[in-house]
Amino acid sequence: MEGRPATAGSSLVGLPAAVAQWTKLITRAEAQRLDPDKFAVFSKILFVKHPLPPSIIAELLLRPTTDNHEALDPRVPLYLQHLLKQRRVDTASVLKALFKYSTIHTKIHPESEDPQPKDDNANAPTRKKLIRWTTSYSSEAILFWRLAQTVNQGIGIKSGRDVVEISKILVRWMALFTEAAAVFSQDAFGSMHSLHAKLEMERSRESFIMFLNAFSASPKVPTTFQIPAAKAIRKQLSQNLEAFLPSIMQVNPAIANQLEMFRAQSLATYDSAEKKDAAASDMNSYMDNLMVLDNFQVPEIPIVNTRAGLYIYLSAALVGRPLIDDVALFTYLHNRYGGDIQQAAVQLILASFDVLANAVFRNEGAKAGHLLKSFVVNKVPLVLVALAQSSPLYTFNPELCITEALGQVDTNVFPTFSGMFDMSSNTGSSFQDSVRQDFCFACQLHGLLSQTAIENLLGDITYQTLPDEGRYVKDILVQSCLQDSDRTRKLIGELDNMNGNVGAAAQAVVEVIGSLCRNKETMALKQLCSQLASKPLSLDILLLFSPAQKIIHPLCELIDNWGGYDEEQGEYQPVYEEFGSILLLLMAFAYRYSLSPADLGARSPDSFVGKLIAGGHCVRLLGDLSPQEHSHLNGWIQGLFAEGGLGDELGDELGDELMASCPPQDFYLLMPVLFSQISVAISAGLLNEETLKSGLEYLVEVFLLPSLVPAILYLSNQLWAEGPVCQKSIMKILQLLIRPNSISNEASAMFQSVLNIVAKPLEHALRSYQRSDPKAQEVEPLLRAIKENLTVSRRTGGADHVELESWTTTHGNHTPGNAGNGHPLPGSLPDTNQQPAQKLDGGILAAIRHTIQSLVNWVQQAPLNGNTMPTAYTHRQALAAHKLLGAKQLLTVLLDELKILTESGQGSVAYDVVTSLICAPDVINDTSLASSNPPSNETGATFAAPLPSIQRRLSLREVLKHEADDWKKIQKSDPVLAETVVRLYRQVEAQMELPQTAVAGLLGQPDMVGGLGVVAGDALDNAMAAAAQGVVGDSVPVNVGVEGMTIDTTGLGGVDNHDVDLGSAAGSAIGGPGGDLDGDNIFGGLPNLVGADFDSGGLEGGGTWT
Repeated sequence: MEGRPATAGSSLVGLPAAVAQWTKLITRAEAQRLDPDKFAVFSKILFVKHPLPPSIIAELLLRPTTDNHEALDPRVPLYLQHLLKQRRVDTASVLKALFKYSTIHTKIHPESEDPQPKDDNANAPTRKKLIRWTTSYSSEAILFWRLAQTVNQGIGIKSGRDVVEISKILVRWMALFTEAAAVFSQDAFGSMHSLHAKLEMERSRESFIMFLNAFSASPKVPTTFQIPAAKAIRKQLSQNLEAFLPSIMQVNPAIANQLEMFRAQSLATYDSAEKKDAAASDMNSYMDNLMVLDNFQVPEIPIVNTRAGLYIYLSAALVGRPLIDDVALFTYLHNRYGGDIQQAAVQLILASFDVLANAVFRNEGAKAGHLLKSFVVNKVPLVLVALAQSSPLYTFNPELCITEALGQVDTNVFPTFSGMFDMSSNTGSSFQDSVRQDFCFACQLHGLLSQTAIENLLGDITYQTLPDEGRYVKDILVQSCLQDSDRTRKLIGELDNMNGNVGAAAQAVVEVIGSLCRNKETMALKQLCSQLASKPLSLDILLLFSPAQKIIHPLCELIDNWGGYDEEQGEYQPVYEEFGSILLLLMAFAYRYSLSPADLGARSPDSFVGKLIAGGHCVRLLGDLSPQEHSHLNGWIQGLFAEGGLGDELGDELGDELMASCPPQDFYLLMPVLFSQISVAISAGLLNEETLKSGLEYLVEVFLLPSLVPAILYLSNQLWAEGPVCQKSIMKILQLLIRPNSISNEASAMFQSVLNIVAKPLEHALRSYQRSDPKAQEVEPLLRAIKENLTVSRRTGGADHVELESWTTTHGNHTPGNAGNGHPLPGSLPDTNQQPAQKLDGGILAAIRHTIQSLVNWVQQAPLNGNTMPTAYTHRQALAAHKLLGAKQLLTVLLDELKILTESGQGSVAYDVVTSLICAPDVINDTSLASSNPPSNETGATFAAPLPSIQRRLSLREVLKHEADDWKKIQKSDPVLAETVVRLYRQVEAQMELPQTAVAGLLGQPDMVGGLGVVAGDALDNAMAAAAQGVVGDSVPVNVGVEGMTIDTTGLGGVDNHDVDLGSAAGSAIGGPGGDLDGDNIFGGLPNLVGADFDSGGLEGGGTWT
């Protein structure tokens, strides 16, 4: 019947003719860009005359040719979609053809892509070499996803025969991906090209996982596997799935767990009784492991709290978005130093100066070091006062602690007052010169030091004094700001100060913005948001003293719940201006710190913020727009570029009409489509330069300026992907946008805020375009225009390409014991096609080993007085290694290095270094914002239900726990490694343990910056007296007088977040908002994979240009 697929028994007499006809149809369809619906009609007619089996049709569509073997035509998946519906091809045939020509084969066997079978007959005909795709990853990702959809809809699997055939090819695909993962893990660190290929393969595998999950959920599968005849393929599928799961466990743990349940319940259930007994035995063994782990005796090694430990922790907390969560910090300090707050205070001061000194000698610059300097001067004194208030069980002399710590701080980097004028200093930097003095006076402001002590510490009589306004009190500041809006603007200007008052100022600003958001006082909010958006470094300071969700979530709620126009609305431009200014600050947070919509507090799928941040830089096809969106688009195009538009005398009236009919939310979401149309119109010669300049100048007005963020991000994306003609059009647009001829002073300040957001992804796109066209003269002026913006564009914790290149090209040079490779832990990927040992020990593996050795050597070689510079360290390297290697392989390297250093007698120091690396906050894998409670109003009612648990990568701590649970299995093959794993696990858990009663009083205080009114001097006596009053219960909020610090008791879960970011925003792939090489949502842009068609007469979808 017509609706059924042709079988192998179809008439084979005319097979060559049928193949020729189908080849002709497919070739012409691709060449003429035939519409998929028309292809479906032609294929139906052709199938009646020339039927072919599904496997042949699928292969004809999916095979490369001598003319095109680079990548699959983007229309082929659409053609296949129709053929699947008609049942001309089936799921198994598509999977087989994809497998046959996949690029992955060439990566696994680069020398012999299609090995010839050995034949003793010399006269046997030579088999023709098989051509495979140069890059098939994207097309595989699309087709796996579409096949998963057909299976979910009940179309992809119709019978038990389909289940068996699909299972056979799934076995081969899983083996291929497993082997590829093993090869890439050994060879992915030699070049950026290899890294890119690895990431592309992972995206294809991610889509395959989606299909595999859909297959496992099909109701036909378990009923088919009950049949005895399916026993062999069921067993084979179970074995391959078991080998495949470890490679995806840390990529997508939720689906991996579902597939493991499928394997255990639908595949292993039908195994023999012997298999069941073996499984029960394994489970019993696992339970035995759990029960006796606490009783496992390992030889004691005295582990010391080194100077490197807290240095690593603070470096990690400040490498990207500030993650100085007060609860986590106090818990860590209490656990690490066993409640000895005197020692904790000394080491905290010392580590803070070490982190700043490291930034100085790494030449990270004053802007990168601004946050670190503010942490030392403005945050650390508050932590010291909080420690003084924490418990009556321990004596605490802050003056003694500060004196002891500063005595170990290098005076060459942080000079005394007289040393600041020493011309022999050769640090090459000056922004840190006054830090020692600023820190001392901040401590005096908070009653930690006396004037006499400062003179003794600095060695001179200084001319610096305490702030004239005394110590700020947050509550008083908030009341003052609510009564006088100018006071808030002044406080924002004071966030750059280094006087000890910034904590209270920052918290007051956050409180005021939250209050204005709740009360929807958008006019006052507009000014504050514009001011903050123009100062990216001040955003760091706000997050240093307040939880990010306290300012970001109210802004998101306000934007998402932005009401329509009032019935008596006279002007619409002020509404656009207020909306844009507030949104600009939210975008500044989102892109500077690479925050996802969930991080921002977008809880609903209809959230405007969610749509803008996740896909606001992606263009939609004109056919996908609603009639209302079409009307808005045509209105703005006509208004901007037609005669009598916004640039003419009646422009204001026309602008009001446009803004009245088009709410600002709709306008911002239309920006990629609008600029897509502008680009195509320029390419087609339908828009002259004078008209273009006039229209774009209107977009540089204050009330429309923030819309250039999604516009420029879209243009940056397209500069990666488009051909030369479109690239020229995009460059013409960018020249007019980035270097406008005329702009007002107010607009100029906001324009710099826009450039701060888009600078990084724009630079990546311009550099890429420059490499493709070295003679292009228009690139350098644009790069010069954004040069100053680049230094403040991103703070994500991601490594840039220069750092990645240096780490991935590191050569192995193992001094202690020359150990070579780390031995894989039980359960790691199969050791197939293993490269020589020196290959595995190079790249980022060697860089990590070298870093650990440097930290250990620095601690051991420090002089007795401790006056030494810290070893060079950036936590970006650990984050990059976590991303590239995965938590399991990175832990393998750490454990192997720990074993070697312990055998060489350096274990007491090495354990502290490795423990700190595992305990350190992870800004890229952090989900604390997304998993926090939804915002609530004054009555306590929440605005939206919380989202499901956020998927994230496995952390080092989680993988270490898994290995500790399997200590018996490890012990059988390597007893020393088992001891190392358990000892390290216990050390990590001891430092990450939740707070007990010793710090309950401190952690129970909801606001630690409440209300010290004293200015200086005798405050220390008051602090000590308050500490003697006893431990405060968790439920009693008590002000302890530390202005500028908040304890957020919702943040105890530790710190986790997401991939190697080359300085990008919340983008997905190359061409995302920041030219990032990664992204977790690989399907987010699928509708954009096929571009709109334009005929010679104009634009598709309504003839916008005339």
